[in-house]
Amino acid sequence: MNAKDCIKGRRSIRRFQTTPIDHTLLSEIIETASYAPSWKHTQIARYIALEGDLKDRIASECTESWPNNGKIIQSAPMLIAVTIIKNRSGFERDGSFSTAREDGWQMFDAGIAAQTFCLAAYEQGIGSVILGIFDEAKAASLLELPEDRDVIALIPIGYPDEDPAAPKRKPVEDLLSFK
Repeated sequence: MNAKDCIKGRRSIRRFQTTPIDHTLLSEIIETASYAPSWKHTQIARYIALEGDLKDRIASECTESWPNNGKIIQSAPMLIAVTIIKNRSGFERDGSFSTAREDGWQMFDAGIAAQTFCLAAYEQGIGSVILGIFDEAKAASLLELPEDRDVIALIPIGYPDEDPAAPKRKPVEDLLSFK
């Protein structure tokens, strides 16, 4: 599969088969995702794979503000928590910000890492959806994250049990301008 086919083919999957994800396959996906670019090569993204009771607790206890996300997590055989190491991306060694965006680079790097993970998973036949509406503090507590980490996104993954069509895209003329 070439990059263009991967980018155009990947869809957000919200219904999954019950087939478990092989841990060796997940390791291969993470190895590929590790090539995501990051601010000054800080590589702040970390992934936590959840199955069983802890996955189900996050689904039930961390999604009250958007209950459908809990249903999606419940239906997936595995949940990936994308976390970051705080205060590295966008920072100088002395702790000052490198740009006016301050710590905004952390989210930029996390987004690149999450999308790279999803594309690497898609190439292996694994569906995913990036979820951003959840109780971050409760999820961090359940994951027992240290103080220097934040949970940024939850990504339910599994073999797709749906094949959604690509939604209509805006024409290039609306997306691109020249000066």
